Amino acid sequence: MIQAGDVMNTNIRSAQMAVNNISSDTLSMAVDKATQFLLKTQTSEGYWLGELEGDTILESEYIILMRFLGRGDETKLRKAAAYILTKQMDNGGWSLFPEGPVDVSSSVKAYWALKLTGSTGSETYMTRAREAIREAGGVQSVNSYTKFYLAMMGQVSWDVPPAVPPEIMLLPNWFYFNIYQISSWSRTFVVPLSIIWTHKCTRKLEPSQGIGELLEDQSLVNRRSPRVSFWRSFFIALDQTIKIAEKMHLMPLREIAVKKSEQWMLEHFEHSAGLGAIFPPMIYALIAMRALGYDDGHPQVQWAMDELEKLEIEEPETLRLQPCVSPVWDTVIAMNALADAGLPPDHPSLKRATEWVISKQVTLKGDWKHNRPDLEPGGWYFEFDNEFYPDIDDTAMVLMALRKTCDVNGKEEACRAAFLWLMGMQGSDGGWASFDVDNNRRIFNYIPFADHNAMLDPSTSDITARILEMMSFHGMGTAHGSVSRAIDFLRKEQEPDGSWYGRWGVNYVYGTWQALRGLSRIGVDLHDPMIQRSTDWLLSMQNEDGGWGESCRSYYDPSCKGTGQSTPSQTAWAVMGLISAGEIESDAVRAGIDYLIRTQKDDGTWDEEWYTGAGFPKVFYLRYHLYRHSFPLMALGMYRASRGVES
Repeated sequence: MIQAGDVMNTNIRSAQMAVNNISSDTLSMAVDKATQFLLKTQTSEGYWLGELEGDTILESEYIILMRFLGRGDETKLRKAAAYILTKQMDNGGWSLFPEGPVDVSSSVKAYWALKLTGSTGSETYMTRAREAIREAGGVQSVNSYTKFYLAMMGQVSWDVPPAVPPEIMLLPNWFYFNIYQISSWSRTFVVPLSIIWTHKCTRKLEPSQGIGELLEDQSLVNRRSPRVSFWRSFFIALDQTIKIAEKMHLMPLREIAVKKSEQWMLEHFEHSAGLGAIFPPMIYALIAMRALGYDDGHPQVQWAMDELEKLEIEEPETLRLQPCVSPVWDTVIAMNALADAGLPPDHPSLKRATEWVISKQVTLKGDWKHNRPDLEPGGWYFEFDNEFYPDIDDTAMVLMALRKTCDVNGKEEACRAAFLWLMGMQGSDGGWASFDVDNNRRIFNYIPFADHNAMLDPSTSDITARILEMMSFHGMGTAHGSVSRAIDFLRKEQEPDGSWYGRWGVNYVYGTWQALRGLSRIGVDLHDPMIQRSTDWLLSMQNEDGGWGESCRSYYDPSCKGTGQSTPSQTAWAVMGLISAGEIESDAVRAGIDYLIRTQKDDGTWDEEWYTGAGFPKVFYLRYHLYRHSFPLMALGMYRASRGVES
């Protein structure tokens, strides 16, 4: 791997690898094949939808949920267990991403799910799993959400998981801590969990289905580090105080708080494909409704179960689950890629996609209204239906796609509303977050149930840069106040080596590509030291095969920044970043394009086994199955257009 700083050596190696003159015919053939692949995979309704793949916590929690509820198709459960086994690593554990380290929480849940579906614990794969779990720190190292499952299934005392008191629902919006000052996804976790915490429903298991062999010393499960920060110590003490007060029946507002939590949850079922339209709160909602006494035949329970089942992908031997679905995101990336590849704006495919996307625009005020009460709706969400949570990143990508397609009924009105909504969601720091505004009170990260590493939704470089790119399509430039504040934000966020952190894509390659693209599009001088440093960093990270790659390990270890096996999506990002920085004629860009052409399959697509999407860094990662198709096409199209080659 070429190390950062060896820019000159990188260019020399790239020159040795590159095809000095990639012919126009070769380039056009690659673009045409990739274009045809995307056109063939578009649905008749006009959208694209690729699989969204996570790790085995999805299948494990699905099995645990069904055992808790006492329901579920046994064939499906065994298929889910079979899938979990296919993901066991040679060392016996399970990781959060391919070739990652053993993750103790996902490994404990995988081991337990296998026991719940017939494994006895004496099998070789189970013995290896126990050894891996103990080596990774044992059950005492699992996260809070795993502890909740252990308590719900009678494996540990309810003293073990952290308290999630429903009284937080009664805190007014002006109070420093309130439900709308934590991230939208945490909100959808916390509300049903507060109901679960209150009722402490427990399902007793037969010893053969439990994990007693992993809990030889249950006191270790609640072990805490002797050296913690002041605020961590404060919240731990508060957690213990709440538990004592509950045991002494000193929670006079508990009944009112639970009722408000239930009401909030039911209200957020509306206009949504499941609570939050993502897997964890969909699971917690079903458990919360059981705790509240809803029977399996209740319409809300049936609806919630139906939405969960829509995430299943069943095959002859296995069953896996998606964390959610991504039709709006997949569609607008595909639209941008096809337009950048030269597809005419009035092409029937783009017209159908445009009409479908416009039909998905949010028209109701969601949770964001609590911090922007006077702002009118206009964004887009990620899934088929999620009106409470329009996504800033999706909305920016939608607006860019719509600027590249023909006019259809309602398009201009939709764009106007979306643009105003996006401008109104700029944070006080000049940046943009994912769903909320100024959601950055870091003290909340010390709360015991905040160990999913995503309690907050602060402004990020990748989204802010995408907003800059979007603004360039609306005639804005560096003199505009919102633009200059965003540029200042990116300048402050740049790493010393020139890269930018990627919150939603892996990782610094993603963040740096998007920053270069946004800054150059909005009109920042390409000789600006900020751009020069980032360009040099990208050049220094090119692999000897001409591509770029970065492992999810870079979220843990800074020495892994920008390093990893080349992938089509990350290579495409790097190439587009360099072209944006004015490197169109460089050997590095040529080598990157050559890599994409060489690795393209006969059917016009690419293979990519690595995870290049981020959910909750250090906790949950994603493999977007369409990333390996759309982004390479986008890069090839951008390269062809930059060279002045006609499509």
